[in-house]
Amino acid sequence: MLWSGSTCYGAEQPNVVMISIDDLNDWTGFLGGHPDVSTPNMDELAKRGRNFSNAHCAVPVCSSSRVSVMSGVAPTTHGSYEIGPRYDELPALNDVPTMQRYLKDHGYYTLAGGKVLHHGFTGRLSEAIDQSLGREKGRRPKGVMNRPARWSGAWDWGQYPDEDAQMADFQLAQKAANFLQSDFKPPFFLSVGFFRPHVPLFAPPCWFQKYDIEALKLPDIPSWDLDDVPKNFLNINSYAVAPTHAEVLKHGKQRELTQAYLASISFVDSCVGRVVDALRTSPHAKNTYVVLWSDHGFHLGEKKHWAKRTLWEESTRVPLLISGPDISPDTSCEQSVSLIDIYPTLIDLCGLPENKKLEGVSLVPQLEDSKTVRDKPAITSSYFGNHAVRSQFWRLIAYEDGAEELYDHRSDPNEFHNLADDPRHKSIKNK
Repeated sequence: MLWSGSTCYGAEQPNVVMISIDDLNDWTGFLGGHPDVSTPNMDELAKRGRNFSNAHCAVPVCSSSRVSVMSGVAPTTHGSYEIGPRYDELPALNDVPTMQRYLKDHGYYTLAGGKVLHHGFTGRLSEAIDQSLGREKGRRPKGVMNRPARWSGAWDWGQYPDEDAQMADFQLAQKAANFLQSDFKPPFFLSVGFFRPHVPLFAPPCWFQKYDIEALKLPDIPSWDLDDVPKNFLNINSYAVAPTHAEVLKHGKQRELTQAYLASISFVDSCVGRVVDALRTSPHAKNTYVVLWSDHGFHLGEKKHWAKRTLWEESTRVPLLISGPDISPDTSCEQSVSLIDIYPTLIDLCGLPENKKLEGVSLVPQLEDSKTVRDKPAITSSYFGNHAVRSQFWRLIAYEDGAEELYDHRSDPNEFHNLADDPRHKSIKNK
């Protein structure tokens, strides 16, 4: 049996290592999102525990998604749908402690490094962290390398720098590994936030060389794919800072960007491996839960879109892995779950009292038995009043103006065919 919230927390409590990755979609070996991707370290981690293969973010934007994860509260409550405001600027979260603060208040030593919250643990939030591992942004080359001049400066990519050790994510991984190899007395909660594969997509040459740019499989993008999509959301998508699909094709950059994204994924996978390997050979190995997640997905041309902010599968689906004491290895859960479920799950795993301010639902029942049915779907919100509801087999998107999209993932995993106007599926929408 796993720990539960009713457990007295005076006994030896488990440690927690939480690894967050920025902008990682389902292009991993264990999720099968791209046939060419190489992610051996994350794949191995998936084999050691539970792979929540139908996990989704609460908001497909970095800052808001991370606010939702750290608070366990949905955006419809806290009110953040964009890069700002910060966690400590949201009135609805004034009395909602971050998960780091909650565990600290119950005896945990807390460490954090890299990008965990988008704006960092600033202001009153800084009290939640006992030890900072830094928040280096890494080096960038001088001048423009690959992007057309009118693209955002973030949308650059290339083989830089020469060595992994020059990358901020590598340096963070090494700091985390050094801590895990120490004889620190538990319990501790270590939060590690890796930046790649967020743009700019720079990584050392060895990671680019893993992918033959001419042989790469590109996403299937039918010319007619958006014909049955509500026009209102096509307008909303234009708010993104990423280049349009038409611009990418005009400049002939699709293969270069795909290669750079895959290279960045493999690089960050190696950083994950550095942390997990250090834990596996440490004194804490048998009493530590590892939770790995990404803040949202990422389009690379699917549905003629690049980056995030949409309510389609590419933007909402994320990796979510949990391994540790008493979690059976090499199992997947196909029930739809939300990233806001992580906070209450950690409370249960650590045997802490329930935090009744949370809106997520603990995943402990699915950790004990992956086939345990959940009666709550995963909900993703983009901008105010637009929502996607994802069940095990269906995605319903409801827009503020009343327009809808409906997709059956059993027959249409790429969401090519909008069934919202088909009267045969009215009962599905009503659920």
